[in-house]
Amino acid sequence: MSFSKKLRKFSSNFIPSPIKIDFQKGGGSTIQEVAPYPKEAFWDSSVPIHKTDSGLEYVRTPTERFENLSGYSFAENYVDIDGLRMHYVDEGPKDGQIVLMLHGQPTWSYLYRKMIKGLVEKGYRCIAPDLIGMGKSDKPIKEKYHTYDMHCANILNFIHKLSLKNITAFVQDWGSLIGLRVIGENPNYFARVVLANGDLPLFTEKTNPFYIPNPVVVNPKVNGLKSAVAKHALKGLTHWFQAWILFCLTSKNLFVGEVMKLTTENLSEAEIAAYDAPYPSFIFMAAPRTFPAMNVGLRGQTLKAWGNLQKFEKPFLSLIGLKDRLLGRRSIQKKWIAKVPGAKGQNHEQFENANHFIQDDIGEIMADRTHQFIQKNPINF
Repeated sequence: MSFSKKLRKFSSNFIPSPIKIDFQKGGGSTIQEVAPYPKEAFWDSSVPIHKTDSGLEYVRTPTERFENLSGYSFAENYVDIDGLRMHYVDEGPKDGQIVLMLHGQPTWSYLYRKMIKGLVEKGYRCIAPDLIGMGKSDKPIKEKYHTYDMHCANILNFIHKLSLKNITAFVQDWGSLIGLRVIGENPNYFARVVLANGDLPLFTEKTNPFYIPNPVVVNPKVNGLKSAVAKHALKGLTHWFQAWILFCLTSKNLFVGEVMKLTTENLSEAEIAAYDAPYPSFIFMAAPRTFPAMNVGLRGQTLKAWGNLQKFEKPFLSLIGLKDRLLGRRSIQKKWIAKVPGAKGQNHEQFENANHFIQDDIGEIMADRTHQFIQKNPINF
């Protein structure tokens, strides 16, 4: 261990945090029990709770929450996914080349508003679903619903329901973890891939270091993200991400806006409000709270997709924002360029002025680079 790393680890002993990490004790790979929520977590009992035919409880964000959003006035579209209503944007000519845009956590299709406008102007059909639990989609209220396998199945189901083919996929954050698995296991649906600030972890049961405590206990003392995770960030990436998992699971707060401020460069107050819009109160927050913990459930499910992606000869482009210390690392980009055959000869780029949510920071540039990529690599029917 270098001296600087030793110093950071030593310094962490003097920084308080309401989050306690114990890798030795660990926990489970899935959410098992959830303790009763404290009174500080505002569970709005006036919100109607709906049920699917199978008995799954969910809530639906009131329509008025989405009125007059800054830069987002797209028509609503919905498709049924196992009794839940999944919202998606579908803009541009129906016979245009399809660009499927998958978001992550804690965002929704609002993230792609700049790219959609830029690409529709060039004649593309842009499709951006809201993952179940986010955006305008229905929101299961139980944390246990949200597993990696479930969300991968939902996106594949979505592709089937819309009969999509010859897709150019733009994937980022959890949109990449979900999207790259779907692409790797179903390459015939896809014509091209743009990976922007994303990755596909290859954890197995033996190599996954993360855990979910049992029971999950929402802690009123867990407030701001920075103050909760700073101590653990000094100990390295593994400690930082475990702290991120526990922050999301145990925070009583509606933390979406706070996260967006920390992971973008120039959001206005109106744009932050738009990211907050889907989540009026704690009852709507199961997906944003649970998504990071889905990493804990990775037990080899991605290995088949990774094997197939190493044989993927269709065009593959990597774009990263260097201000993203998690997924904008040069080493991640280098790995994908080296391993995916279709990445050879493409115009991969790094952007100094872009953070984690690169679509928001430089959305117009992302639209332009996606357009150039498609034009450089036409489909041979």
